[in-house]
Amino acid sequence: MDLLRRISEALQTGSIEKVATLTKQAIEEKVVPRDILDKGLIAGMSVIGDRYKKHEIFLPEVLLAAKAMYAGMDILKPMFLKDEMPTLGRVVIGTVQGDIHDIGKNLVGIMLRGAGFRVIDLGKDVPPERFIEVAKKENAEVIGMSALLTTTMPAMKKVIELVKKEGLNGKVKTIIGGAPVSAEYAQHIGADAYAYDSINAVDCIRGLVQKP
Repeated sequence: MDLLRRISEALQTGSIEKVATLTKQAIEEKVVPRDILDKGLIAGMSVIGDRYKKHEIFLPEVLLAAKAMYAGMDILKPMFLKDEMPTLGRVVIGTVQGDIHDIGKNLVGIMLRGAGFRVIDLGKDVPPERFIEVAKKENAEVIGMSALLTTTMPAMKKVIELVKKEGLNGKVKTIIGGAPVSAEYAQHIGADAYAYDSINAVDCIRGLVQKP
């Protein structure tokens, strides 16, 4: 549908007001809300993610497109029962205890939302227990942890140990990332996945939540 394509294109150019106007128009024209979300907003953000991966655009353009996407999602929200947007899965993310770096983690959150996940962002300097508490409360399928300091990386292991201790092993998957983190370290501490950047994180988490 031309209207959904226009929503996608407006989002790609970061036109916040245009996305909001077109989303309202689509609702008035009785377009299925799920189609507006999937074929308009998420489709546009998918193009942004692909272009960012190819270095055709940069972080400011991604952030502007994300703002446009959120504008459309805010309008759509009441259209869904119980105020619950359709989601590919629930992901709890945060920068681990002792670490206050969050640029990478924030970008992962943007890309995950753009791909259709529900993201619960705990912020930075997050204690291990907090990851577990919120994952339980939100029935999350994945816990994502970020660290930029080698001194804070052991906190990731504590979270994974708590996942096992709380009997969540198999129910809640774990993924880690950040400049000093590696696939080898993920394997060493028992994480389910390692992501080297925000686009890769989305791909990995898609794999983690897919039902066999």
